[in-house]
Amino acid sequence: MKEATGELNMTVVTVVAIAAVMAFFYAFVWPAIKNNIERNTYCSSAVRCNEDRSKCIYLDNSGDEQEINCSGFDVDTNSTK
Repeated sequence: MKEATGELNMTVVTVVAIAAVMAFFYAFVWPAIKNNIERNTYCSSAVRCNEDRSKCIYLDNSGDEQEINCSGFDVDTNSTK
């Protein structure tokens, strides 16, 4: 019986440790990854940018113009709309 209790305790510790790692990932790491993916997507599909390419305009899903900060991102757009 003691061996079974020890196995159960190790299983509980493992499950709690995995849950803690997942909570940390979804609370701190995932938002940064998601924001970076969105920024890369919007900056690469920008329709126009200012001179230093720090502020760019992209079209959202409904076709409305939205502004995004693309400083530090290599925007390749030749559009002058």
